[in-house]
Formats: sequence, C-alpha cells, structure tokens
Amino acid sequence: MQNKWLPAALLLTAVGWGANQFSSLLGAYQHDLGLSAQATTGLLALYVVGLLPGLLLGGPLADRRGRRPVVLGAVVVNAAATVALMIGVDAAAWLAVGRLLTGLSTGAVLAAGSAWVRELSHPPFGTAVEDGVGARRAGVMLSMGFSLSGLVSALIAQWGPHPLVIAYLPHLLLCVAGSALALSCPETRTDGSGSGARGRGMRDPRFRRLVLPVAPWVFVGPTVAFGTLPGLVSRDLVGFEIVYAGVAALVTPGLGAVVQPIARRVARRGERAPAVVGLLVLAAGLGLAAISAARVLPWAALVACLLMGVGYGFTVTFCLTLVGRIAGPGELARLTAVFWCISYLGFCTPFGISLLAPVVPAPVLLAVLVALVLITCAVVSTGDQPDRDGEERRRADHVQRFRDAGVL
Repeated sequence: MQNKWLPAALLLTAVGWGANQFSSLLGAYQHDLGLSAQATTGLLALYVVGLLPGLLLGGPLADRRGRRPVVLGAVVVNAAATVALMIGVDAAAWLAVGRLLTGLSTGAVLAAGSAWVRELSHPPFGTAVEDGVGARRAGVMLSMGFSLSGLVSALIAQWGPHPLVIAYLPHLLLCVAGSALALSCPETRTDGSGSGARGRGMRDPRFRRLVLPVAPWVFVGPTVAFGTLPGLVSRDLVGFEIVYAGVAALVTPGLGAVVQPIARRVARRGERAPAVVGLLVLAAGLGLAAISAARVLPWAALVACLLMGVGYGFTVTFCLTLVGRIAGPGELARLTAVFWCISYLGFCTPFGISLLAPVVPAPVLLAVLVALVLITCAVVSTGDQPDRDGEERRRADHVQRFRDAGVL
C-alpha cells in the first residue's frame, strides 16, 4: 500500500476539525447562552492552555514509545472533549473542560501525528523522496479539517435544530472513522530511535533565527479571521452573522492549504523566501482587516481573510519543512512539538484584542500587528540569498534519512 500515510493524515484532519469547530460558534454562545465576548474568546484561548502540555508531553512520548499509540490515544481524548462541549450547552463549566481537553489531545496528535505522516510518506514506508513532502501532507490535511469544520459548524448553528449539540456530531463521526482506518498504519519508530543520536535541534541556528521568529505568526491570521473580524464587521448582516463567521473560518485556513504547494516552489528561490512572502502577505491582510473593521466593510474583511490565509499557508509550510531538515534521528516529534507550541501562541490574539478593545480600538491593535509582522519580516530576510547550496544540503538530508530508515 503506497498511501500508508493517508489514514494517519486523516487523524490530523480530525483533530484540526475539533480544534476549530468551536470558533464559528462564538456568536451562538453569546446569543443563546448569554456569554460575553471576553468569555467566548477566553474559551478560544483556553485551548492553548491545554495544547502546550499536550505538545510538550506528546512529542517526547512519541519519540520514546511510538507514534501510533500516542496518536490513537489522543484521538479518543479528542472525541471525549467534544462530548464535554455538547454537555456545555446545559452547564457552561463543561465548555472549559472541553476546550482544555481539546487542546491537550490536539497537541499530542500534532506532535506525534505530524512526525508519523512524514515518516510514512518516505522510505521504507512510502515512496516520496522529495524533501518536505511529508511535512506538506501533514500541513494540508490539518488545514483541511481546520477550515471545513468552521463552515459546517456555522451552517448547522445558523439553521439546524439544537445547534450547540448537533454542530459537534460531524467531529465525533470523523474521529471514529479515522481511528478505524488508522489501525492499519504501521508504527514508524524503530527500536532505539528515541534515545539514539540527535541533531542540534533547538540549538541549530536556523531554528533560532528563522523558525523561532516566524512561528508565532502562523495562527495569528486564521484566529483574527474567525475570532475577531466577524464580530467587528457583521453587525449589518442580520440573520447571517454565524454563517459569515463560518465562511471566514473556511477561506482562511482553506486557502492556506491550497497555497502550500506554491510555497514549496517559492522555496527554490531561497530557504527563507516562503517566510518572507508569507509575512508580507499576512501584513497586507492584517492591514486590510484594520481598514475593514474601522469602516465596517464585510466584503473587504473576506478579502483580508484570503490574504491572511495565504500568509498562514506560506509560514506553516516554511516552518514545518525547516523543522524536518533540522531534526536529527529520534527528535522529529519533539522538535515538531516545540514548533507547534510557539505557533499556537497566536491563538491568543483574539482574546488579547478583546481585552484591550475597551482601551485601544481594535483597528489600532490590528495596525500594531502589521508593524510587528513587518519588523519580523525584516529580521528574517536579513542575509537571505539565493539557495546556491540548497541542492547539496537537500541531497545530504536525503542520504541521512535513508540511512536512518535502513535503506542505505
């Protein structure tokens, strides 16, 4: 079976779905349960509180015990988290429990699942030999769940019966189906790989100078798109506020998935090129978002979401590909976990904006983000040059990967 990676990648889609299904329901929770904007965006950020330990524990555990048991166990917890969210319609405290468990389980799957898909894509388990194929597959499948869940949940919440319960059923079905299919996927961790020789990891200059500054911006665009903008521009869309939020949640990460192959081609012009392009487009999207919020322009806000989606796709592809190059034998899941920890800090952006909004207008805060993105872009692009030695480095990475897999 040449596509052994696909069932494992479907579990990334499942947890991506679970992570974002709540986001487009923020307006419904405010309207139906009377929760404040600070409370709903706080629940959105609470996901990160659970995510960080999930990543930090899941990555090393997957390197020691294997990808398969960590991923399958975490998906069970992910489904349980959704059940807690369904109960939350009658007891709001369960919403906090559900969001924490969602973050915890998603973190474990991101750390172990990304490494699992990458290893299943390349020899001896898969046939892909191009550098970054596995990382791209993991990113695309995660983005697919991340984007589709927002629209599906919004449509159900806008017109379906018992919306704050029924909207979560698709995720449960996806978890069950994905787990059943993934049982056939082999374990890719070899004996001793968790304790063998390691690369420089976080000590690698490329991680400190490139991944570290870019990673926090990966999720800023998507979370602003579905956690902040809809509430600022949809006041005149009476009866369609939730659907509008769902469309924003679809187009931003959805376009991010579409542009990831383009980001790989851009990388041929230089290792840092996808990061520079992604940050510049993200800055343009945040700038247009600020204008849209100031003038209440829903159509312009959707264009801003598209731009922020492109920025998301380029930055996540850049970071995952570079992490795959940096990670030595036995530390891929661990280093991937560190990257996701840093990147998911961007999930707190809507909560920060909602807290500061009474003091500083949201458009001004968005403009501040534009300035910070441009500063980051300047820092990352300093010293960039055509990737003259890129082919030599990638050939060396291929040889080392094949040796680790026992092919050479």
